[in-house]
Amino acid sequence: MDRSSSDRPVVRLLPRQHRRVRDGHPWVYSNEIEMSVEARAIEPGRLVIVQNAGGEPVGTATFNPHSLVVARLLGHGAILDVDAAFLAGRLRRALALRERLFGEPYYRLVHAEADGLPGLIVDRFGDVVTCQTNTAGMERLLPDLLDALDRVLAPRAIVLRNDSSVRALERLDSYVRIAKGELSGPVEIRENGVRLFADPIGGQKTGWFYDQRDNRACVAGLCRGASVLDLYAYAGGFAVQAAVAGAAKAVALDRSEAALALAAEAARLNGVEARVETRRANAFEELERLGQAGERFDMVVADPPAFVKSRKDLQPGLRGYRKLARLAAAVVAPGGFLFAASCSHNVPVEAFAEQVRHGLTDAGRGGRILRGAGAAPDHPVHPFLPESAYLKSQLLQLD
Repeated sequence: MDRSSSDRPVVRLLPRQHRRVRDGHPWVYSNEIEMSVEARAIEPGRLVIVQNAGGEPVGTATFNPHSLVVARLLGHGAILDVDAAFLAGRLRRALALRERLFGEPYYRLVHAEADGLPGLIVDRFGDVVTCQTNTAGMERLLPDLLDALDRVLAPRAIVLRNDSSVRALERLDSYVRIAKGELSGPVEIRENGVRLFADPIGGQKTGWFYDQRDNRACVAGLCRGASVLDLYAYAGGFAVQAAVAGAAKAVALDRSEAALALAAEAARLNGVEARVETRRANAFEELERLGQAGERFDMVVADPPAFVKSRKDLQPGLRGYRKLARLAAAVVAPGGFLFAASCSHNVPVEAFAEQVRHGLTDAGRGGRILRGAGAAPDHPVHPFLPESAYLKSQLLQLD
């Protein structure tokens, strides 16, 4: 193994390519490094020592010669021994922050580079944990990572949700498996004081979208006595929380029957099943139907999956956001609210705002922006990776 610095290969930055990394950026690109025969032969995921052109150490990194981002720094300057104890230290630091932010153990525990563990996502659902290792480096460290999670959290179950499409960029296979314990289905979580269900094994992504926590609370706060349409509702995060906050009616709309079953169960668990309707439908088609039928809602939530999964999808994806904003705005009652979001990291904040604006114009609606927001604070952003702030949203009141 290459846990100790004495076992590691060395890779060297090209002349004048060390400043960005020296200043704190966690990535080294393939065109910034001497891709010698030896460097190209390094096994994907191995720990390496990164040096500047003069041979001075820059830091410790995981390395993948097949990736555009060839090196991902675990630490700058000093050479680190990376083992279960090291990973446990990073996990404890991340845990201390989340325990300061939240009173209950339901949150994203590790958000990759921002928590000093590039390529790693860890979500916590009480005594159940889901992990996603999206780089060859984290995949190689997985045995030590599982050990570290046991040391820090001792969860009853750990689920590896390694079915993310980004793993293909690192030439990693796709799989889902339980690494520890047993888990037969969804687990109960709590968010903003509301009881909900996450599905760590069969659900989308890692089983729940904690990133919208604060946005759900904000939307729910406007829903007393309101009619609510929650598009792309998944397991009912917006709809059920709106009903608990006093909405007269909340429609949770999604194409997934399994997700809607979780939403319905959460509504029953919170005693609001009489005011939550689940509806299986395509969002665009249902919005067209609702608009033609003259139905209107006091709050419409449009939180779709990523329309832009790569740069080549940008233009059609932007058109999709514009169309969604148009159709959603058309069914908002006068004086009502529209919450529109995008989780496409390839879509800049300004571009998303422009498509929402165009959509309002297309719908013949005016109004005002009340709030623009990103992800909840358990999804921190590395200061040198502002592009990783993928979630953007607008809350508007429409005339």
